[in-house]
Amino acid sequence: MSTSDMIATDGLTKRFGRVTGVDSVDLRVPAGVRFGLLGPNGSGKTTLVRMLLGLVHPTSGSMEMLGRAMPRHAAQVLPLVGALVESPAAWGHLSGRANLRLLDAAGPGGLRRLRRDRRARVEQAMERVGLAGIDRRPVRAYSLGMRQRLGIAAALLRAPRLLLLDEPTNGLDPRGINEMRALFTELNDAGTTVVLSSHLLSEVEALCTRVGVMDAGRLVLSQDLDVLRAPTGRVLLRTPDPATAVMLLDGRVEGRSGDALTVRHDDPAALNAQLVANGVRVSALQAQRRSLEQVVLELTGAGAGRVRWTGPGREVRR
Repeated sequence: MSTSDMIATDGLTKRFGRVTGVDSVDLRVPAGVRFGLLGPNGSGKTTLVRMLLGLVHPTSGSMEMLGRAMPRHAAQVLPLVGALVESPAAWGHLSGRANLRLLDAAGPGGLRRLRRDRRARVEQAMERVGLAGIDRRPVRAYSLGMRQRLGIAAALLRAPRLLLLDEPTNGLDPRGINEMRALFTELNDAGTTVVLSSHLLSEVEALCTRVGVMDAGRLVLSQDLDVLRAPTGRVLLRTPDPATAVMLLDGRVEGRSGDALTVRHDDPAALNAQLVANGVRVSALQAQRRSLEQVVLELTGAGAGRVRWTGPGREVRR
């Protein structure tokens, strides 16, 4: 395990009776990345996150966070980790601020913290997630999106080095999603490693710099997003002179729809120069890249939503 990894697991496995929820996962999350853990519902994402936080004990394998073995060093590691797993918990009869103050006081060293410092931390967390203007209404009167914001605020109370977020934009409207995306990017720019698990491709593609894909309890891919979305060696071309372009490119055109051509070419700039030099007008030209959706569907499309039975030759879907 590298000392630069914020999370490292080797052969991490969790079985529930005869069902394997997480199957021999070897995961590395380098410090400083925004890591997206993708997979269909039931693929094992939440179980993996819960094991990292010590909420579920693994059946076998090992794991480290912040360079320390877990759960053996949980008391030293968890104060440096902010987490939101599934639905945020709260005392419904209390206000959001009161909830955060209680959570802060209950944390390591919480009783020794100055009350003034606690109040400042709570106000800062509320402001960062867009709840600064909320009155003293009880949390039970909050909308789902407001509860989600409060859960994220709780994860930020102690300026964590690592954020572990499970479906963090659940219940948020498009504006709220954009606000949280900007917040997570800001935190990451300031040095916090951000890990979020989600089944939403668009959320991960818009935020993350590295992606892991889970299917049927297994980690089937872990790669930088830029590498996954590298150019395919094809260029999407639009021209008011498609027939001329087809003749000029001499067999490189792989598809045509009206004025749109798919051209086999590694260098869009060179292609543009060739066309212009031969009098072909170019309306638009763009290197073709695989989308994250294509990558994930190739890996999980045939087995989405499956978990494995440990009995020979048996599988179930859920």
